[in-house]
Amino acid sequence: MVQELLKKEKKLAILGLGYVGLPIALEFAKKIKVIGFDINEARLDKMRNSIDPSGELDTEAFNGCDIEFTSSIDKLREASFFIVTVPTPIDEHNLPDLKPLLGATRFIGKVLKKGDFVVYESTVYPGCTEEDCLPILEDESGLKVNADFKLGYSPERINPGDKEHTITRILKVVSGSDKEALDTIASVYEIIVKAGVFRASSIKVAEAAKIIENTQRDVNIALMNELSIIFNKMGINTYDVLQAAGTKWNFIRMQPGLVGGHCIGVDPYYLTYKAQELGYHAQVINSGRYVNDSMGFYVAKQTVKKIIAAGKDVSKARALVMGATFKENVDDIRNSKVADVVKELQSYGVQTDVVDPRADSNELQHEYGFGLLEKPGTGYDAVIVAVNHSEYQQLDEAYFRSLLQPDGLVVDIKGMYKGKIQSINYWSL
Repeated sequence: MVQELLKKEKKLAILGLGYVGLPIALEFAKKIKVIGFDINEARLDKMRNSIDPSGELDTEAFNGCDIEFTSSIDKLREASFFIVTVPTPIDEHNLPDLKPLLGATRFIGKVLKKGDFVVYESTVYPGCTEEDCLPILEDESGLKVNADFKLGYSPERINPGDKEHTITRILKVVSGSDKEALDTIASVYEIIVKAGVFRASSIKVAEAAKIIENTQRDVNIALMNELSIIFNKMGINTYDVLQAAGTKWNFIRMQPGLVGGHCIGVDPYYLTYKAQELGYHAQVINSGRYVNDSMGFYVAKQTVKKIIAAGKDVSKARALVMGATFKENVDDIRNSKVADVVKELQSYGVQTDVVDPRADSNELQHEYGFGLLEKPGTGYDAVIVAVNHSEYQQLDEAYFRSLLQPDGLVVDIKGMYKGKIQSINYWSL
């Protein structure tokens, strides 16, 4: 398989060209023939013109790539090695939404041939690849795993906004349905991954490894957020405490903050769902999710309390929220907890403006019901710096004073201006 791909006698197909799929597709396309499949024609048109719809990759990333962007299922028949990188979100009840994953699986099943390989990268609960996806592949194709085609799982480790830990530089975990599948899948990824591969003992182990990477971070951040709530009641600054505690050699350095996005804020729910299905209620993980999911509302309530403490009428108060994406230096708004801050402020009657140098106003309006101002106004009672975009790092006290009422408040969620703001009312987690 590997030699046939390198000689361009066979093709590799990537299904799902989002922030995970497109970088992988382009890296492979520098070495082999690639079919980039997506159901969104508007996104495909941008990629055909060397534009990354996610805003992560420069135009140069498309140079020298042997790739065809398509939404045609028939085109997929030309592929022999399939990689699935579609989203795996949660629904409004925090339950796994497998529709994109199972839909992509049906597409592959309709074109699957003897000798083909199917590898999943989408984050799922342990068992999903073999218990949910495999039956569809076999039913749609009439083929049997291992006897006719091979199956594998290789968790994605793409970190949006991170230009250092890219696909080629991160050790790639791979797994397969048998030894031949494992060896071949590992060899295919070694075409592009300079950091090498790690062969997991089974597909379930690889699935579990991925999901606990983000669950571990979620639980640790939840602890920091809970400590922040406690320390706020004590009148001490959380970042001062963490700085002091961090002098111990084995202290785990984490910070409080809003936990959104499509990894840390979503993946733990896949694990708790599977645990519940097996009759176990995951208490620590669920508690961490509860804390982190409530932090946007907590920040807004603390802001409102401080506005009231300043003797102001909340119903006439104005606030500015700076940053709307789920994390710094990206334009991705999916599962952004900044929306919770805005929603809660508005519920108290606070007129709330939002600015962000990277987010798309129309997307925010469609997803959360509010858009962006081109530039901030003045006379705000509170300014909340919700996302630490690089564009905000050099702002100084004079800048915030120009935005605020004389007795206004700066809420610095992640402590970016700690020690820099001296004469303005200031609060951080």
